[in-house]
Amino acid sequence: MKKINTLISGLVLFSLMFSSAINLCAQDSTAKSPEQSTKYIEQAFWGTRVQDGHSIETTPKGNFELRIQHRLGRMDGGFNELFGLDQASIRLGLDYGILNWLMIGAGRSTMDKYYNGFIKAKILRQSTGKHKMPLSLVGMADMGIASGKWANPDRKNYFSSRLYYTFQLIVGGNYWDRLGIQLAPTLVHRNLVVTTRDHNNVFALGAAARIRISNVVALTGEYFYVFPHQIYSQINSADVRNSFSAGVEIYTGNHTFQIFITNAVGSNEKQFITENTENFLKKGIHLGFNFTRLFQVGKY
Repeated sequence: MKKINTLISGLVLFSLMFSSAINLCAQDSTAKSPEQSTKYIEQAFWGTRVQDGHSIETTPKGNFELRIQHRLGRMDGGFNELFGLDQASIRLGLDYGILNWLMIGAGRSTMDKYYNGFIKAKILRQSTGKHKMPLSLVGMADMGIASGKWANPDRKNYFSSRLYYTFQLIVGGNYWDRLGIQLAPTLVHRNLVVTTRDHNNVFALGAAARIRISNVVALTGEYFYVFPHQIYSQINSADVRNSFSAGVEIYTGNHTFQIFITNAVGSNEKQFITENTENFLKKGIHLGFNFTRLFQVGKY
């Protein structure tokens, strides 16, 4: 309960801070010429993902988005392993915008042979004009299946043990047309854990920002903090670490290309939140690439 109260308090503080800031900036212009229509503010981030985690954006109505996510091995492997290329993992995903505020998506990762599907909706949409809203609030629910080999095939294994769930609220917005910022309280549920000490429910808090430096180039960063005393078991003799990534994003309208460094190998919340063991400060650095292509399939 204490962890949940902490998450709620953080959300309330974040909302009040930006609500006050935006209202102060808008007072003069509103008093002089009140708008008669509502304008929704989009593109706090140029894609529906920051790097690993979801952003507050959704795929536009009637559009498919093809997503290819690459994660290379450790860069300290040197030229002999082509700086991690020999241990590359990949996720292929396809998302669809049902409405401008509602999307669904699915994908498959080579790591754990992991399949996942999700639904994502904007509960509040940042806007100006007749109806003012200083931030966006997005809800996301995901279910995944790890279809790889059982860690212990000799015991009785159940299909339900392969299932993982993620529930997330994302709050943030686009400010001064250059700064996108968000917080993402996250819950990852694991049906199967290693020991009774390990928690099935793992709470984390994500934070991300994007700074636009031109019409096509932006700097992005993302961090997920896993609250302590939830994961006790080691993975391959290493403790679970918080994931961090930072890089450059290039946007050309229908294409988005991201290149970044990260200490996370997996591309799903189950992997980069509850199973990440790389230490960014001790050579646990990987090179990552994301590529997305938007396809419009209808006239809207």
